[in-house]
Amino acid sequence: MNSVLKSVNGFISSESAREYAKKEFNAILWIALITITALLLDKVFTLFRLWSKASKIPGPPCNSFFGHGNLGSRENFTDLLSESHDKYGPVLKLWLGPTQLLVSMKDPTLIKDMLSKAGDKLPCIGKAFRLAFGRSSLFFCSYDQAQKGRESLVLELDDKMHGRANVIPKNVVDCIMEGVDASMSTGSVDCKLISQHMAFTILGTTLFGDKFLAWSKATFYEELLMMIAKDASFWASYRFTPFWKRGFWKYQSLCTELKCLTLDIVQQCGKNYKLFCHMDRNSHNGTAKVGIKAASGAPPSSGVEMQDNFFYQELGSDRFAREEPCGNIMGLMFHGCIATTSLIGSILERLVADAEIQDKIYSEIMKVKKGSVREDQDVEEMLLLLATIYESARLMPAGPLLQRCSLKDDLILKNGMLIPAGALLVVPAQLLQMDGSSWGSDASKFNPYRFLSKAGKGSDLGQDTSFTEEAADPISCSFVLKDPNDDAAFLSFGSGKRTCVGQKFVIRGVASLFASLLERYEVRLRPQLGNDPKSTTNPEIVFVKRSR
Repeated sequence: MNSVLKSVNGFISSESAREYAKKEFNAILWIALITITALLLDKVFTLFRLWSKASKIPGPPCNSFFGHGNLGSRENFTDLLSESHDKYGPVLKLWLGPTQLLVSMKDPTLIKDMLSKAGDKLPCIGKAFRLAFGRSSLFFCSYDQAQKGRESLVLELDDKMHGRANVIPKNVVDCIMEGVDASMSTGSVDCKLISQHMAFTILGTTLFGDKFLAWSKATFYEELLMMIAKDASFWASYRFTPFWKRGFWKYQSLCTELKCLTLDIVQQCGKNYKLFCHMDRNSHNGTAKVGIKAASGAPPSSGVEMQDNFFYQELGSDRFAREEPCGNIMGLMFHGCIATTSLIGSILERLVADAEIQDKIYSEIMKVKKGSVREDQDVEEMLLLLATIYESARLMPAGPLLQRCSLKDDLILKNGMLIPAGALLVVPAQLLQMDGSSWGSDASKFNPYRFLSKAGKGSDLGQDTSFTEEAADPISCSFVLKDPNDDAAFLSFGSGKRTCVGQKFVIRGVASLFASLLERYEVRLRPQLGNDPKSTTNPEIVFVKRSR
């Protein structure tokens, strides 16, 4: 009898357990269903809010749920934006997809307002950078993450310029001039290659000091850096990481080699890492006294106080702690070299095309040199040279679009227009740099005098064809140099929160370089290419030594 009762009780218990389990399972299903439904409803409401806010922004009608199709290539897209702005005004929208809104701006005042408020970049945009150089706290991250590091970098670069007439040391200039002499042994040089080598030398010695000049792997590092950056966009174009591609793993091995070379020069640069120590000081806390043993086998330098977040983490065991500082260094080298190369190349192209301006700049350099009591030349007194640099920067080939984003908050522009958070904000920089309403009827022509004005009168010399060599004499103080950043249409170095942190340093450095270069050489087109219509695009140039 007891056994029967036990079996009955066991059956009831098992039935109760099954019923309880069934109820528990149903409850979990209901909770999951409610959660998913809530998430989907939130997505739907967010989508409707985006559509509602975007409906107040003018733009071409979109007949597809998936956005405007057939936007074309980069060049065609710029033309499309130009035509659309003419039709819909200074601010317009395009839908790249049901949830991706693109807002383009062409009005300089609104652009300056937008750039001062929007400091983020879309996370997907940095995919190519992270693939090539790894994680970085300075590039392609939110503005909040990059802000303190950028501010520290600005302070360090300003410190390098403080109290110095020329930001590039004489031994660096001499090294570049030796490179020019060596390259001229072939008869002529490629404008882009010589510009890249000059820029790379300037950036390398700025970051790593004189050790960089003696580094035997510098040339290979330059070539590898540019090759990896060039191929990054291709591999980043894959929706999923192409692990099955043999070429991808070869590319990854090159990236690893680049990081090893970066660590090599970092370890060899001795005490010249003050610049690095401050770039990430607000991302991590604490300092450490560590010795760095150079890859060449040099003894460690002990007793040097540095931030543990930079070099110490480079040598640590954590992968991400190593990658971020290394990514910062390679990012600075790459972005700095690209910007400086473009500027130097643009200046060389303008000078070989305008021998008169080149002669006037040479005369200005010699006048400043004769009137200076110091051995080094103060480029701040070379007004026409600086104006030429500004004008070359305005005309240099810029990226098709300047991109920004506000990930957290909606933006309200000066004209009252609201831009939804998460929208991709673009500025067709090429159009703005050539806009006649901002730069005059000769906007597409090289005219450095547009950055000079008569002292006390503020009149623009851009149209003054009588402006002569004597009038450009900086010693007379008859003319002043206009700050290009006062013009909202000048976007060669960006603007607002994400403006180029090295703008002042690069301009001063390039001015110092050309002051020395033009004092020693006259820059000309290669004679047999003088009548070639393609010679103005990346021309072959020659450096002719001046007779002293």
